[in-house]
Amino acid sequence: MSNIAIIDLGTNTFNLLIANTEGKILHNEKIAVRLGKKGISRGLITEDAFDRALSTMQYYKTKATEWNTTKIVGIATSAVRNASNGTALAEAIKNKTGIEVRIISGKEEADYIYKGVRKAMDLGSEMNLVIDIGGGSVEYIIGNNTDKVWSQSYEIGALRLFEQFHTNDPIPQENIKQLNDYLSIQLATLYNAVNQYKPQTLIGSSGTFDTLAEINFCQKNQFKTYFEKPEYTLTLDEYHSISSILIKNDRATRLAIPGMIEMRADLIVVACLLINFTIEQFNIKNIRISSYSLKEGILYSLLNPEHN
Repeated sequence: MSNIAIIDLGTNTFNLLIANTEGKILHNEKIAVRLGKKGISRGLITEDAFDRALSTMQYYKTKATEWNTTKIVGIATSAVRNASNGTALAEAIKNKTGIEVRIISGKEEADYIYKGVRKAMDLGSEMNLVIDIGGGSVEYIIGNNTDKVWSQSYEIGALRLFEQFHTNDPIPQENIKQLNDYLSIQLATLYNAVNQYKPQTLIGSSGTFDTLAEINFCQKNQFKTYFEKPEYTLTLDEYHSISSILIKNDRATRLAIPGMIEMRADLIVVACLLINFTIEQFNIKNIRISSYSLKEGILYSLLNPEHN
């Protein structure tokens, strides 16, 4: 049976997913390419990041071939769509590997994330607030099991927030206040949407939320059980306990926390501050975590074109 490979070229991480034509996931892999490093605030992919992206895509092409894939889909998001040389990177990848990389809009990104999350869990009839924190952009989506009623992509991803506000470690209270003031301005349209639809459950999609779930499992001595299922529930008390430790400590201390991975140790502080802001501003009562996100949504769309 032939297989399908999906590559999500994110701002911080390149994700590879390989599945069969029945939708069964066979292989998941992620590499911290740090595509936006030292260039995202200038709208540029640096030469070093360019090279890291090419070598990672060559490796993923080899891995996809080993898995007998007949289709490889590359999707690029915030760092590439906002970089002056983003199209040049996509062309270089095509020339080096033969992989066609499609640069998608923030709206398309939100659509795919919603499809991935809905595949992972039953969203029920009540409205939920889905958040996907990328390195370059953050997608907020409001929807239930049958309908996505609102979505928007904001170019306030964790790398952008880190470079602007996490200038000292641990992050000072003054910087936290500046970050919150900034978010209240940037997310003005989200206030209107939440007031209209009144979601009470926050659904965190992949990335930072995967790491929060892993830390929580380690605290409970339930090692490596998270990725056996696509959904996990984190209580607000559990979340606040973990985020408080992450925010108050420096990088070395964060890295020593069981469940923390090196690629998340820097950006997870501003990501938690964004989650805190969302919980407090919008009176969130529950947190659910989906390990499915963009790439699973793309897979679902490929296998079920009638539902697009």
